[in-house]
Amino acid sequence: MQLSDKKATLSFSDGSPSVEFPVYQGTVGPDVIDIRKLYGQSGMFTYDPGFLSTAACESGITYIDGDKGQLLYRGYPIDQLAQNCDFMDICYLILNGDLPNNTQKTEFDHLVTHHTMVNEQLHFFLRGFRRDAHPMAVLTGLVGALSAFYHDSTDITNPHHRHVSAIRLIAKMPTLVAMAYKFSQGQPFIYPQNDLSYTGNFLRMMFATPCEEYKVNEVVERALDRIFILHADHEQNASTSTVRLCGSSGTNPFAAIAAGVGCLWGPAHGGANEACLQMLEELQANGGVAKVGEFMEKVKDKNSGVRLMGFGHRVYKNYDPRAKLMQETCKEVLSALGLENDPLFKLAMELERIALEDPYFVERKLYPNVDFYSGIVQRAIGIPTSLFTAIFALARTVGWIAQWSEMLSDPDYKIGRPRQLYTGAQTRDVPANRG
Repeated sequence: MQLSDKKATLSFSDGSPSVEFPVYQGTVGPDVIDIRKLYGQSGMFTYDPGFLSTAACESGITYIDGDKGQLLYRGYPIDQLAQNCDFMDICYLILNGDLPNNTQKTEFDHLVTHHTMVNEQLHFFLRGFRRDAHPMAVLTGLVGALSAFYHDSTDITNPHHRHVSAIRLIAKMPTLVAMAYKFSQGQPFIYPQNDLSYTGNFLRMMFATPCEEYKVNEVVERALDRIFILHADHEQNASTSTVRLCGSSGTNPFAAIAAGVGCLWGPAHGGANEACLQMLEELQANGGVAKVGEFMEKVKDKNSGVRLMGFGHRVYKNYDPRAKLMQETCKEVLSALGLENDPLFKLAMELERIALEDPYFVERKLYPNVDFYSGIVQRAIGIPTSLFTAIFALARTVGWIAQWSEMLSDPDYKIGRPRQLYTGAQTRDVPANRG
């Protein structure tokens, strides 16, 4: 963060003295006005619901330019990373700031692989849930429960402890997600296998049974690995901000990540791909491709109550750079699995065609986002819709823990304490003789 030559001045129409604020520059992106002394100098707060114009932290991990449709991890464009790296490369990059060399990658892969097992007592903890519990309810509990097993790495002031916690969370999250799935299916848990890749190991824990040998499909493995890469971090979104806010109190990392899992559960955040797939399934049940035009007309009618899921994004005002990569992956998976004529994929392509040509959608920049195709890919792989958000949480864990650790290393770090515009009753007395 570099101090700019320019300053910002806040003036008041009632003649109150103006207030001057410093301006700081980032590497790229908008400058920020430092308003930390605003209340002390003026007695006022800023008002910014949803924090649309507020930078709550300084970060060097991820950068998004919504107007250009650009996403960078540590400065690297997402399309280059997705085409040339695996998820373990991305985890190392996000945690450490640079891509690993061959030696670093070998050591990092080995470290993560040999921490994928979880304490056996977690099996008993899991059995306390109902079989039909939502996987995100189960995952929130399991992640939070890790703090009861790993007391040796919860000193958040110790950088080594933070690193150990990061490795443990990244390594164990696939095991926990797979356990939640197996429990819901009434199938035995499958233990990790150290000679498989991170993603291949997860697929085996999900879909293998003791009855027969499981062979990882390389196309499916590559596709799921790309999903993990595209969801690894996404700047200061709702769940990441939740992890930072929770972690700012000094709580242990497992509790902070569990808070992120809970926030991600919301349909406006991590549940978006689940909602998108449900929309496609409903459209297919009501006429399929032949009814797409009629459906899109309803979408344009504000009074119809029909919503187009998987299009548009809070940040991107251009094509989501992850969506094109996900579309390519979708085609590869469906082809490899003999599902080229999948009716939901045909529906998705027709919806996208109309949205990219119809002036209504073009003017509003309602381009497909990553959720639009990721749900189709996961469905083709055999992942149930209810597990989509848990897969998202698995991928986003590295981003959450890196952001958490970065916050704790920041000399300006303070416990989060948003302010408010109070509009309730003024001071008043309780009536005497109320009885």
